[in-house]
Amino acid sequence: MELSYNLSTDMTAIFNMKITSTQAKRKMNTWINHVRKSGLTCFDSFIKTLTNHMKEITNYFNGRMNSGFVEGANNKIKVLKRRCYGLSNSAHLFQRIKLDFEGYAMFSNKNSTLCC
Repeated sequence: MELSYNLSTDMTAIFNMKITSTQAKRKMNTWINHVRKSGLTCFDSFIKTLTNHMKEITNYFNGRMNSGFVEGANNKIKVLKRRCYGLSNSAHLFQRIKLDFEGYAMFSNKNSTLCC
């Protein structure tokens, strides 16, 4: 248990380093070798994904950009659509989306309105 935790934090540490994609690939391959030598099988599917998409994953280190914000926004809208299933007025759905994204900031100004 402790070994798997240490190995997972080692992988996280690689992503937190300011290194090139070539250096990242080298470190990830070293990490994979450590995992295989350890005999742990809990990382098998992760290692398979990592090796199959190594080039795409290490490209993150070139510009250090990801689509996390967009993925989070899409997820928030999908959850909201499930919560608002059955709404007959689409304007109310868009009001809920605006409320969920802007949150309580809309209410900090007493003259602000809830609607668009």
